[in-house]
Amino acid sequence: MDFDFRCNRLSCRKSLTDKAVVVSGLPSQMECATELFNASRLCPACETSLTEPCAFSICLVSSLHPSNDYKTSVLSGLNPATVLEICSRAISFWQYQIHQEKCHAVVRSINDKNAQLQKQFDNVVREGEVYTLLDTCEAADRFSTAADGEINLLSSKLSGDSRTSSTASKYN
Repeated sequence: MDFDFRCNRLSCRKSLTDKAVVVSGLPSQMECATELFNASRLCPACETSLTEPCAFSICLVSSLHPSNDYKTSVLSGLNPATVLEICSRAISFWQYQIHQEKCHAVVRSINDKNAQLQKQFDNVVREGEVYTLLDTCEAADRFSTAADGEINLLSSKLSGDSRTSSTASKYN
């Protein structure tokens, strides 16, 4: 399985190609690590303060493509149990990195989906506002029609009353 390391600093996430600064087994891009170490000695992944002297002893620059000579020199003379322990830790490291990348991909996917749903929600709200305005206009139109009918009825009553009173005054 081909897998690229990525910087564990969430604001970066660039692919690591040649070297990485490894702090407690978490790789980071050289620029991110330098920036965070120079500023306030923070772990690039979790931004935990690295003020303890032992923290710097587990911070090293690691080549992501070591030579065969280097691999041989590092493992030569070690007890097979130690070599297996190193291999076990290396596999755990890879599993952690793969898990982190999958989690980051899920979060990115959820954020994208959330943005898409927010746009759809905004469109629905906008359409709802339009329908509310249409309903208000229709209600106002019905009210206007009813008012016109009432005005016509009152006008006809008024003109009928004025005829009746003018007729009554002729007879008096």
